[in-house]
Amino acid sequence: MSNKRKADMYDPLSDDFKRREFPFYWVAQLNARYTQEMERLLKRVDMDVPRWRIIMILKEHSELSISEIADHAVAKLPTTTKILYRMRDEELVTLKTSPEDGRVTLVSLTEKGAERLEEIRGSVSQLFKRSFKGLTSAQISRANTLLAKIYDNLSRDPDW
Repeated sequence: MSNKRKADMYDPLSDDFKRREFPFYWVAQLNARYTQEMERLLKRVDMDVPRWRIIMILKEHSELSISEIADHAVAKLPTTTKILYRMRDEELVTLKTSPEDGRVTLVSLTEKGAERLEEIRGSVSQLFKRSFKGLTSAQISRANTLLAKIYDNLSRDPDW
């Protein structure tokens, strides 16, 4: 069987298509399972996935605009804005107007936000270890590379 023929079996239009061999089947299954587990873990510590995601993004980037956070979080701007104002009220983040552009709101993590992050990281680390049990660093890196390539392919304008 040629490589083209082998790749065709993953195409939903192929007569040889099997859903359990379709990569997006596993991406959807994995995302749903991960989200369920994260919700369960975070609920125990009075946190939710959107706020956790934002805290982790800000830990890595220090200060970002609301739209940059929405992009990194793969969330809609109005939803992200609402969450960030709630987080500000909880004293997890600060919001300030950009000195360069008054239309832009910059967000940074507060000391309380950083403390909440540290409280939660242990639980999330256990989920990571369980999720990747039996995989080497090279395998995890390869999975990241493949997923990033697929993401890039989807981010481009279709060629058709």
